Amino acid sequence: MSKQIKIDILSGVRENGKNMYAVEVNDEIYILDIGLQYPDNDLYGIDMVVPDMTYVKENIDKVVGVFLTHGHSDAIGALPYLISEYDVPVFGSEMTIELAKIVVSNDKRSKKFSNFHVIDGNTEIDFEEATISFFRTTHSIPGSLGIAINTGEGQIVYTGDFKFDQSALPTYKTDYSKIAKIGTENVIALLSDSANAETVAETSNEREVFDHILDTFEYHNGRIIVAQVASNIQRMQEVLDAAYKTGKKVYLTGHDAHKILKTAMKLEYLHVPSDDLIIDSSKLNETDDTELVIIETGRMGEPIKLLQRMADPTTKTEFQIKEGDLVFVATTPSHAMDTAFARTRDAIYRAGADIKALGDKLNPSGHANRNDLQLMINLLNPQNLIPVQGEYRLLDSHSRIANQTGMPYQNIFITKKGDVLNYENGQFYRGKGVTAGDTMIDGIGVGDIGSIVLRDRELLAEDGVFVAVVTIDRKKKKVVAKPKITARGFVYMRTSRDLLNESSEIIEQNIVNYLENSKEFDWSDLKQGVRDKLSKYLYDQTSRHPVILPVIMEVNQNRHRKAKR
Repeated sequence: MSKQIKIDILSGVRENGKNMYAVEVNDEIYILDIGLQYPDNDLYGIDMVVPDMTYVKENIDKVVGVFLTHGHSDAIGALPYLISEYDVPVFGSEMTIELAKIVVSNDKRSKKFSNFHVIDGNTEIDFEEATISFFRTTHSIPGSLGIAINTGEGQIVYTGDFKFDQSALPTYKTDYSKIAKIGTENVIALLSDSANAETVAETSNEREVFDHILDTFEYHNGRIIVAQVASNIQRMQEVLDAAYKTGKKVYLTGHDAHKILKTAMKLEYLHVPSDDLIIDSSKLNETDDTELVIIETGRMGEPIKLLQRMADPTTKTEFQIKEGDLVFVATTPSHAMDTAFARTRDAIYRAGADIKALGDKLNPSGHANRNDLQLMINLLNPQNLIPVQGEYRLLDSHSRIANQTGMPYQNIFITKKGDVLNYENGQFYRGKGVTAGDTMIDGIGVGDIGSIVLRDRELLAEDGVFVAVVTIDRKKKKVVAKPKITARGFVYMRTSRDLLNESSEIIEQNIVNYLENSKEFDWSDLKQGVRDKLSKYLYDQTSRHPVILPVIMEVNQNRHRKAKR
């Protein structure tokens, strides 16, 4: 009897990062990656975004494991938000599991979790309904793996983040023979990385990248601030080697960066060339600026935003960017960060420093370009392709790349979050969708920030807030105390007296009319009426829409006041 097979697209499509997919074979669910995304500029105050896990939690008794492809935040960052509630086995390479443990230990709700399992490119795991195997891939972090799920009806392959680099070091090398072997065993679907699908140019190999970093360090006679993601182990190694060869010392910022460094060293994936290369804060004053390299990894893995703060002399940070510094950006900012990165460049120049980005002269991406994507398709020979990991234009570009290899468009599925692909009679088709979307993380709050709150934050950021406090006597149907108005981020109050006085009169008149004419008193109706009248007037006068907060207080029979917000 044929098996019931489904592929659930829970996240990671039509966006950058936040990978999470699930394969269902009969009554077993295999989760592939569980990543997070750092917020765009319009998500005011949001720390991170994780996938909506409603569907997984509703079917948690079917979940046999979480299978991680690599140790970057887009693959492991959301792990605490599942395992804090459910003891689900987590599988990954040695490096990936160690980094996952760091992520989990940073969250007090999940730090006691211990159900981790280390696997490698030779591991095969037999479950009741499927067999899971793995293959080594090349990425910017050691221990990256692709995943193959043998369903009995055929194999479903998920590449994770990958690229092909013929000069990769042994710990980063792709297992071409294993991939080719999988390709001979009936691959019915390939979920493949699309993050670099628009790029025609060859990806720079890591030897070229190291030579460029070394040249940069040799020819700058001053302090160098390197901005990079802490978990990019390969880049970290290149920076350390370049500092050593040019006689410089390295100061590493960020608590997680130290943890990751120690973990990579313990597993022998990272080598520090000399015992005195990395210095602590006690040695900073003894080190001349011409000999100092500061590796800045930023908060939560995002170094670009911190650079902007470092370039602002009014903002207190551990280091301030100053004249003579060179800021070397050794990471590739996402497209969502383009505006922030442009502002950061400007702020650094205004601080008297210079800035260079690795991507200005090289293409150092850790993701497959067009040729790599076509090679992966030709090696695996899949019947169907599901482009993942990328915005819509990247998924579409991947689709066209696949078609050039001979794959018909009807076998290529450009999906959205919540889509489900069912397999029946040798073909995939779109089935009934599942709950999927974004969960906003703000401080310790998980999912309590929705579109209404974000809209209010956007309005506050754009047009400010207008607060009116007024006291009424319901029995006498009159306003006891004139409205007291406070505005922040809307108008400068000292020069807007006419506007504020007129607003006060509108508020008072609206309340009096309501008290005299309403048959049934309702606080919500009263406040909404004030908002509506005031909003129209303020927009007519200023073309702005501030957030209006009427605070109406009532004098009761005992002469106590009750605040109604």
